[in-house]
Amino acid sequence: MSHNVKDMSLAPEGKKKIEWVQRHMPVLEHIKKEFQEEQPFKGITIASCLHLEPKTINLGLTLQAGGAEVAMTGCNPLSTQDAATAAGAALGLNMYGWRGETNEEYYENINKVLDHKPDIIIDDGADMIFLVHRERRELMDKIIGACEETTTGIHRLKAMHKDKALEFPVMAVNDSYMKYLFDNRYGTGQSTFDSIMGSTNVLIAGKTIVVCGYGWCGRGVAMRAAGLGANVIVTEIDPIRALEARMDGYRVMKIREAVKEADMLITVTGNLDVVSGDDFKYMKDGCILANSGHFNVEINKQDLEKMSTATKMLKPDIEEFTMADGRRIYLLADGRLVNLAGERGQGHPAEIMDMSFAMQALSAKYLVNNKLEVGIYKTLDETDISVAELKLKAMKIEIDHLSNEQVKYLENWQEGT
Repeated sequence: MSHNVKDMSLAPEGKKKIEWVQRHMPVLEHIKKEFQEEQPFKGITIASCLHLEPKTINLGLTLQAGGAEVAMTGCNPLSTQDAATAAGAALGLNMYGWRGETNEEYYENINKVLDHKPDIIIDDGADMIFLVHRERRELMDKIIGACEETTTGIHRLKAMHKDKALEFPVMAVNDSYMKYLFDNRYGTGQSTFDSIMGSTNVLIAGKTIVVCGYGWCGRGVAMRAAGLGANVIVTEIDPIRALEARMDGYRVMKIREAVKEADMLITVTGNLDVVSGDDFKYMKDGCILANSGHFNVEINKQDLEKMSTATKMLKPDIEEFTMADGRRIYLLADGRLVNLAGERGQGHPAEIMDMSFAMQALSAKYLVNNKLEVGIYKTLDETDISVAELKLKAMKIEIDHLSNEQVKYLENWQEGT
């Protein structure tokens, strides 16, 4: 085993954190026991590019229990928790990465993982998948397939496949019910405000919070903001989602009008320049900007810097921009995804990642057991149902089942009312 982490003396601290999340990830623990018996990954090398924190290390240990050699690196220079990577290395995982990597170091670590010559890639944002296609083509013949867990990554891969540039199958884990209904909605909603409130110590109740984007992540952020007592405004480009946001009780308007009222603005779109240019001219003094999308392109920091007369770091993840008229605007976590890159960001709750990482682990097993053609594949409905049933069992929740008569009634189109 090899590693390149910041400080191996942090391993005991990291192991305690891993033990804590394991207590709250019963589905993954169940799968880990099954993998130990079945050894589905014997002789398989799995490379991952994910947010390196205790819950992710637990996924790595689950794959390792199934017989895999596991090599892991981070998918964001600011989301790695150094205690977790040290613990992962001490537990036999090949670990590369640390919090605060330069862009060059970030790609160096992805390449170090790829040097292990993986059979399967588990990605978050598709950077590792793209690097293989662009620069590490010698690995192409060995790769069985990949799993991608983010909306941003799936968008990029679908564009790649449309251009006939994708050369191996990818499981779109993000498109599974057990991912987007829970991870994107409840996970992003809670973890975004955990980080924002931990970093800023500001009151959410009574503030006007603008949520840019009303996909599943945006729904979760808006729901949590409203639950904390905020007045929520949603901006959208999709007429159906905009209508849904209005029916859910939020005001909907163009972003140029929304920024005028914002005490806080949170982007969750996956696109670039959501807030840019003259948008900053209309913001109130003291407006706080945060991003919960995967990449730091949604809030155009370069435009903000050009328009400011002075900048100052108030805390490790709060940067103040003073405008010519004296207004101050605050950017959190360098515009990177605040729920993990923020100083107090811990990512989604363990109970949420329990389901998401269960989908990742089972999707990796599916790739091994099934020879797929090049393309992007939705996870099987049976996998969603299996993970949901395991989660309900862990929560000691029982549900009803159809009787034989009810099944017959639903399947017989000739039955009358």
